[in-house]
Amino acid sequence: MPSLPRTRAARLTPVPARRPEAEPPAVAGSLALDSLPLVWGPPGAPPDERSLRLLGQAVAEVLAGRRPPESVADRLTDHAYRGLVRAGRMLDTRRPPFAAVPHVTEPADGVVEMCVLLHCGERSHVLAMRLERRGVQWLVTDLETA
Repeated sequence: MPSLPRTRAARLTPVPARRPEAEPPAVAGSLALDSLPLVWGPPGAPPDERSLRLLGQAVAEVLAGRRPPESVADRLTDHAYRGLVRAGRMLDTRRPPFAAVPHVTEPADGVVEMCVLLHCGERSHVLAMRLERRGVQWLVTDLETA
């Protein structure tokens, strides 16, 4: 069966991917965070590296004063959230920070520790976070930066 001729415009027009069951992600600053909790399948499933990097990016933006801490509150325990608010704006940068690919370890079942390099212009920083699985959701229980 011969294919129908396609115009050049039709070939170049990208088709956006859609998730019909989910709302569009909330956008605050330069990063869109999915409104769904961080869930990585059944117990023992490997963490999603992209979601971890985006979480590190969002926390870095909070530490740079470019995003309100409330935007990541549902991904942190009360202890970690208080630590983030207490840290305040500690990344002094002229441009938005950029989180590199995280280095991830799983020291125990249901525990993920990650370290991500934050490129902040002239000086880079490091962000370390510990996430623990609470049911099917992963929450940041502790974080440090230098």
